[in-house]
Amino acid sequence: MPAPLRLGLAGLGTVGIGVVKIVHDHAALIEARTGRSVVITAVSARDRSKNRDADLSGFAWETDPVALAKRDDVDVFIEVMGGHEGPARLATEAAIASGKDVVTANKALLAHHGHALALAAEAKGRVIRFEAAVAGGIPVIKALTEGLAGNQIKRVMGVMNGTCNYILTRMQSAGLPYDQVFEEARQLGYLEADPNLDVGGIDAGHKLSLLAAIAFGTKVSFDAVELEGIGAISIDDINHAADMGYRIKLLGVAQMTGRGLEQRMTPCLVPADHPLGQLQGGTNMVVLEGDSVGQIVMRGPGAGMGPTASAVMGDVMDIARGVRLPTFGQPATTLASPIAAKVATPAPYYLRMTLLDKPGALAKIATAIGEAGISIDRMRQYGHQGIHAPVLIVTHKATRDDVNNAISRFAATGVLVGDPVAIRIEEV
Repeated sequence: MPAPLRLGLAGLGTVGIGVVKIVHDHAALIEARTGRSVVITAVSARDRSKNRDADLSGFAWETDPVALAKRDDVDVFIEVMGGHEGPARLATEAAIASGKDVVTANKALLAHHGHALALAAEAKGRVIRFEAAVAGGIPVIKALTEGLAGNQIKRVMGVMNGTCNYILTRMQSAGLPYDQVFEEARQLGYLEADPNLDVGGIDAGHKLSLLAAIAFGTKVSFDAVELEGIGAISIDDINHAADMGYRIKLLGVAQMTGRGLEQRMTPCLVPADHPLGQLQGGTNMVVLEGDSVGQIVMRGPGAGMGPTASAVMGDVMDIARGVRLPTFGQPATTLASPIAAKVATPAPYYLRMTLLDKPGALAKIATAIGEAGISIDRMRQYGHQGIHAPVLIVTHKATRDDVNNAISRFAATGVLVGDPVAIRIEEV
């Protein structure tokens, strides 16, 4: 029987305690499936006295995760602290330098430093596994690096932030405005300490950049992801989309084009009868499109103790079995530097704006849209509000540059009140 695989666990929050429970509760199952026992030898967290609803008495304790990463009785360093700088980065670098394999749930760390960490790990003959960093319990990293490895990936799409999906679906089901549902999500503890990481699309953008690196064989390029959050989405937008047979989602899309790698995490309208449109609450969904396999849809919980710890342990068990793959599916030295392509794939757009209610106002807007080279599919006024007239326009296919050109022309008409909202209608 091989020697036990010894784990050092940095971070004893929700996910860390989930890992402790799986290792304890499923010890026999893990050994049967991997051919060796898996044990936690040491842990690290700031506050040793905190009640964590788990028996930690049998583990060595380090207050400094870097010290944990360097311990001789640790084979695999598990990092579930979070943050892309400070202790998480320093401890991960120390673990690699000390000859440890690394399992992490930290998408921000890899989105900012993934290529450098992968180079360091692979130079040492070590592996970095990060299934838990993207879409919680959904095994999308394994799908891309293993199950679909023989495919040329055409497009990666997904709803990858459960908080945003909760807010948007709650707005629709309860008929509530954004601000009220945002506060509800905050009270429920769904939001990050910095809510913009969620509602600004940053958290989901981190995840998309990691999937794109694997799918297209490129270095991680989070800085090139076009980000737009959900803060401008109103209950009117939710209702209008539903009337047209759509749902609004914060949708990530990455695809390689002749101009380079497009990556965007933005609100989109998707058909209500598509699996993406039917996705409710805090659930995540990732859609992978390969040249041989076609479209694969993966749905599941994107966060929480059980799902995220499950993903961590899936990586640990692969290491226990001797499965050793490059961090991003191919050697880090072979990953290309991507050419960042501004999104130019044409699509219909939904435009909502408020105009002064006076003769010729709508005609001026229509003229501005035409001058930008955009054809209008449908247009209507609704719900007059005193001297203001809300207007809804759906265009035929146009590029975002053309839409931005039209919006810039609106200001010169003298009839626009406030800022218009433009949402892409995605072909899924």
